[in-house]
Amino acid sequence: MYQRVFAIVCVSAVLFTTACTGPSVRKAARSQKQAAQAQSEVAHERLELVEKYQACVAGAGEELAEVEACDVYLKSAEALS
Repeated sequence: MYQRVFAIVCVSAVLFTTACTGPSVRKAARSQKQAAQAQSEVAHERLELVEKYQACVAGAGEELAEVEACDVYLKSAEALS
């Protein structure tokens, strides 16, 4: 009799613990997934800005004023770091 009551209490405790932690674990996993996705998007944007900078510098040639104008892309990429 006591073993049966003890078993029911144990099973109930496990179910209660699982029910309580389930949503918080899912929420944490969702938050981590969103953070990883945001980091991926930032890295992609940074790469695009660096590529624009390289293309701008290549197109500017020897013109110092044009090369300095390209720094906007590089500074924007650095700001995303």
